[in-house]
Amino acid sequence: MNMQIKHVVIASSLLITTLAIPNSAVAQNRGTPGKFDFYVLTLSWSPDHCARNGNRDPQQCSPGRKYGFVLHGLWPQYQKGYPANCTTEKLPQLVQQKFRGLFPSEKLYNHEWQKHGTCSGKKPLEYLTLSKQLKYSLVIPPAYNRPAKPFRTTVQDLKSAFIGSNKQFTANGIAPYCSDSGRFLQEVFFCYSKDGKAGICSAEILKRSQKSCGQDNFLVRNVR
Repeated sequence: MNMQIKHVVIASSLLITTLAIPNSAVAQNRGTPGKFDFYVLTLSWSPDHCARNGNRDPQQCSPGRKYGFVLHGLWPQYQKGYPANCTTEKLPQLVQQKFRGLFPSEKLYNHEWQKHGTCSGKKPLEYLTLSKQLKYSLVIPPAYNRPAKPFRTTVQDLKSAFIGSNKQFTANGIAPYCSDSGRFLQEVFFCYSKDGKAGICSAEILKRSQKSCGQDNFLVRNVR
């Protein structure tokens, strides 16, 4: 076979193989359980989620729920990127039942364990115990405690409010994210060391946060 033709055939085969791999498999590193750099505790601002997904998420967004910040998950992180779906270990139903109310909807338990918890190196009970401990040890500033009216704020003011209520954090340990091209508060990342101490977010996370909430200010939707 002509060498030039042979190279074309090999290149074509590689391209076909690459295209056959789902994007998610390419984008996410399966990783090794317990091998990561730090945790992110992600709290979603439920009024924003429900404004965009209410019809598809009645358990979280039904009238009268009045959720403010809710637990999205506890995510092992690398300095760049993150591991995901590290094992096929299942979340036992009995373990899930011990943590009723930790997540705003039932579907999040298995999703968060399978995608993120399996990479923590912890057993399901240990992982959810740490998730609960970090979530409830974080003090929500008064302005964000189920506000009846929407208000505007800035990245700096949001960080200052949380640091004022949680002295263990610094500005580089908190990273807000916004929806709709920076118009609305969507969620906030809180970075922790692997032993559960308030820590510093990676440069990647801080850069994405700055880009996400890049407008001069953004709206914090009110609780309904």
